[in-house]
Amino acid sequence: MYVLVTYDVATATPGGAKRLRSVAKACLDYGQRVQNSVFEMKVDPAQWTECRARLLSLIKPEEDSLRFYHLGANWQRRVEHHGSKPGYDVDGPLII
Repeated sequence: MYVLVTYDVATATPGGAKRLRSVAKACLDYGQRVQNSVFEMKVDPAQWTECRARLLSLIKPEEDSLRFYHLGANWQRRVEHHGSKPGYDVDGPLII
C-alpha cells in the first residue's frame, strides 16, 4: 500500500523539537521525505500497522497532528509532481 503521511508538531512547547525529530525519524524509517513534513511510504499492512502505532505514540494529540492519506494500488496515477527535488521511484531499481 502507498500512504502519504503529513504532520504538524508544535515546537513552541518544551519537548516539541524532540517530538518533531522523532516523528521525522520514524517516517524516514518507512518512506521518503517529499516536503519538510510530508512523507511517501510504500509499506505492507504489517509495516503500516507498526508505523502508524509508532507515530501515534510519539505525538501529543492536544498539540500536534498527523494526517494519513491512503493512495491505494494505483497511487502512481494519483501523484503528480512539478518543480525541483522529485522523489525516487520506490518500485524502480536501486543502484548503490
